[in-house]
Amino acid sequence: MVKDFVPKVHFYDQDFVDMYDRTWVWLDEVWKTREENAKFEEGFFTHDGEKISLFDTLLSSLFLVYSNQTYSPYSMVDYFYSRQEADGAIRSCYNIADDSAVDIPDNQEGLSLPLFPYVEYLFYHKIGNKKRLKDIVPYLEKYFTWMKRFQDENGLFAVPPAASEMRNLEREGAKYFVDYNAFMALSALYMSNIGDVLNDKELAFKYKRIYFSLKTRINSLMWDSEDGIYYDLDESGQRVKNMHIGAYMTMLAEIPNVEYATKMITKLRDENVFGLDNPFPTVPRTSRYFTEEGEGYRSSVASWITFFIIKGLINYDSYIFARECALRHMYYILDTLHPDQEELGDTFEFYRPSSEGEAKSPVGNRKRFLPSLGLITITLMIENIIGLNISLPKKTVDWTLPVLEEMGIEKLSLKKNNITILANKNIRGWEIRLESEKLYYFTIEILEENKKKTLPIPSGKCSMLIDKL
Repeated sequence: MVKDFVPKVHFYDQDFVDMYDRTWVWLDEVWKTREENAKFEEGFFTHDGEKISLFDTLLSSLFLVYSNQTYSPYSMVDYFYSRQEADGAIRSCYNIADDSAVDIPDNQEGLSLPLFPYVEYLFYHKIGNKKRLKDIVPYLEKYFTWMKRFQDENGLFAVPPAASEMRNLEREGAKYFVDYNAFMALSALYMSNIGDVLNDKELAFKYKRIYFSLKTRINSLMWDSEDGIYYDLDESGQRVKNMHIGAYMTMLAEIPNVEYATKMITKLRDENVFGLDNPFPTVPRTSRYFTEEGEGYRSSVASWITFFIIKGLINYDSYIFARECALRHMYYILDTLHPDQEELGDTFEFYRPSSEGEAKSPVGNRKRFLPSLGLITITLMIENIIGLNISLPKKTVDWTLPVLEEMGIEKLSLKKNNITILANKNIRGWEIRLESEKLYYFTIEILEENKKKTLPIPSGKCSMLIDKL
């Protein structure tokens, strides 16, 4: 069984644990080995038959890193590096049979969201392969250089709507998309972070300068102080006052200052804007495009968008709110999978914004869409619901708990070191049980009790009583 090879999670709501396990089982059912296709050295999966999508691949890699390398997070990403053209181009979709780029009529250049540096930096912290970072920097630099072809004189990037991955979002004549420009800033930020890891000062400085240049332009041109949010711009550089969830990708890229972020987070909490029970619809409830049926990216909830917003909230010390949103979205996934006691439903690419169930969608609503589903049921489950933040190079595991609850993880692989961390209550009070094969540093923070402690965890088994912290 696949469950014997991936980490085991513990949580007080067994439905969450079952959903985590079920996602791995579904992945195992579609995973193809090298013997089935030698182009992928360590296996692969694809939702779209004989085509492989760059965006889907990069999303998938963010949960494959937690498979204890049972399913390689590298294999599919490396396929796209192997397709890089002389000018640096990597297209958004390929036919696996002949490696040809898929022709996309409304996206002729095959652009996608520039997530490579973000993903590779997370690979490094979850798997710890510094040599890989050094090896892939030339691919990343060439790709970034190719992307700069789409940067206009005003310093902002102009791309087709399809490149933003929000295919039927109403843009109202916008030319410069705040979400795409935020992802370009994110890409530059993580290129600079990779430079820091490699102690390559030239690389770090080069991309830090690009990042701050983009950040300044987004803040000066796209921020609307009256409305307290970022907007797309039209061809003449005027703000298109059509509010949409793409504005929040700026928080992922650490673009707003604290004042701006506070105003934006208020809208995420407001039930008349983005704060619906299922976080977060692509447009606010007040938008003329909002519909209870969702209609794809017109106003549905898409798990990958919710994932990135939650990660953006963490950048602005909104951990408890971020966890609450992760829990709420997970419940909507579970309610759609189990609509009643008699019938088993399914999971979907799009969900309704204010009632359980799949959204309607003119662009299709893929069932059991694992690239997006796994971000919630695996990555957010480990990182934001259980609350573990792991860095293998630093040999650190940080556990942030809003309140003490019975939960944890078992047999999580840190390279060649399996660790177990479990919280439970017994006759002596709340206890954290730990097991490791090698030394690492463990930080526990309990927000409700204002307790924080960092301890070296030796090899073997040990435990700590929370009351003694």
